[in-house]
Amino acid sequence: MSAIHELGKRGEELAAAYLKEKGYKILETNWRFGHNELDLIAEEGPVLVVVEVKTRKSNTMGEPEMAVTREKQRAIIRSANAYVRWKHRNMEVRFDIVSILLQGEKITINHIPDAFYPMVR
Repeated sequence: MSAIHELGKRGEELAAAYLKEKGYKILETNWRFGHNELDLIAEEGPVLVVVEVKTRKSNTMGEPEMAVTREKQRAIIRSANAYVRWKHRNMEVRFDIVSILLQGEKITINHIPDAFYPMVR
């Protein structure tokens, strides 16, 4: 596994542990829809929470969450719609980002609930 994949996997593990500690129930990790992947799918009470995890070793190029572009958001939303249909989930869906900085021994986790919303056309 490449160093980038290892960093991402470590970030997803940290994010899942963080969310579990906050009372979230993790339903899926790395759920795939075509070429797209949802990092974490969880429940927080009556809400289905789709979580994009971004992990970096440095924020010199900006905070990790800035890498979740509008194009990436659209792919996440399409995949979440597929998941809801496939699993027959009739519940509110929320899109969160968990941004993680791993700087040596220092770990910084920034959870952003309602980080983005589906666009209504």
